[in-house]
Amino acid sequence: MWETIKRAFKIQELRKRLFFTLFLFVLFRLGTYIPVVGIDRTQIQGIIQQGGFLALLDLFSGGGYTNFSIFALSVFPYINASIILQLLSSVIPSLEALREEGTEGQKKLARYTRYLTIGLAALQAFSVLTMFRGLLVNDSILLKIVIVVSLVAGSYIVLWLGEIMTERGIGNGVSLIIFAGIISRIPVSIVEMGRLLTANSITPWTIVGEVISLIVLIIIVLFAYQAERRIPVQYAKRIVGRKVYGGQSTYIPLKLVQAGVLPIIFAVSMMSFPSTIGQFFPNSWFTKYIATPLFGTPTGLWYNIIYFGLIVAFTYFYTTITYDPVKLSDDLKKYGGFIPGIRPGESTAEYISGVLRKIILPTSLFLGFIAVVPNLVFSNMGIASFVFGGTSILIIIGVSLETMQEVEAYLLMRQYQGFLK
Repeated sequence: MWETIKRAFKIQELRKRLFFTLFLFVLFRLGTYIPVVGIDRTQIQGIIQQGGFLALLDLFSGGGYTNFSIFALSVFPYINASIILQLLSSVIPSLEALREEGTEGQKKLARYTRYLTIGLAALQAFSVLTMFRGLLVNDSILLKIVIVVSLVAGSYIVLWLGEIMTERGIGNGVSLIIFAGIISRIPVSIVEMGRLLTANSITPWTIVGEVISLIVLIIIVLFAYQAERRIPVQYAKRIVGRKVYGGQSTYIPLKLVQAGVLPIIFAVSMMSFPSTIGQFFPNSWFTKYIATPLFGTPTGLWYNIIYFGLIVAFTYFYTTITYDPVKLSDDLKKYGGFIPGIRPGESTAEYISGVLRKIILPTSLFLGFIAVVPNLVFSNMGIASFVFGGTSILIIIGVSLETMQEVEAYLLMRQYQGFLK
């Protein structure tokens, strides 16, 4: 990895992209310290220290809720908007046509996503305002409007930073922003664990057990992200003029974790919906029997059961919309390739679909268990920090590997020797 980073800094274009990404990280971190006016942040910090779903949102926003900054909403409105549009594009023909149009269609979908992001950001901002209405310095309408506008504007700025980072930096901007938020909370969590150890709230053996568990978890996650199922492919010989093409054997690499960290991010984002709606109806049956008991406690049993189910569902959904066996089969047939023992065309597509189904099931269960079990275990050990939970580890490792793979792709395009030497 260090050799890859050294090579990356030797290429001017790649060096500029890396420095630009780091610069946007700095801007994002600065934004998490720009406070929204008119609210008592000391009491908010006390509420977050008690744990609960708000503490989880604070983790992904990089401390945005602790400081009650303009970036408190982070990228969650954008993620929710993306989920809604992707679900709608599966059932609305006009949106599906836009998705298949290419660059122009993607631009229109991106514009619709931005509009929906603003609407969802306003809804979430009103929810946050309702949650902290007792902490305002006064009850004026003007102050409430200023708070809502500040939060919505901050959410849109974070969206803009993510898009610019994707276009002119390295990696997926939205994933990198969440990654930066989690990484920035690691020192805070270590200090908190030291405070608990000093106060005898936890024992040294608890810390040792957690470190060992984290090492084992990281090894398992790294193995899963690098694992792949290889489908052998044979290309027939073709004679073009006096030259013979094809005849070589290769394979189609199907990664065990096809969807990467997106199912995790989507599931966390969807879990925030009921709590957001519940803030508008604090005394309703929905808040009393659904939002609070099922979605209000990230270390609770029902929360993790639902979270596990969403991860499995989003793993299936995202792999289905991003991997088309029919198109892959047509491409193989077009270039004279075939899977040994399988007829080209429809049979090949059915075979690839069957392999994908066999991969998706264990992968979705694996991601679900890794995300849920450490949260429950660490909470029973007396450690409530979500930084050391399965969700955070999956996102940190997944985003790191995806970013390094993109750096390697840039290097391979500009250095013929590549990384096989």
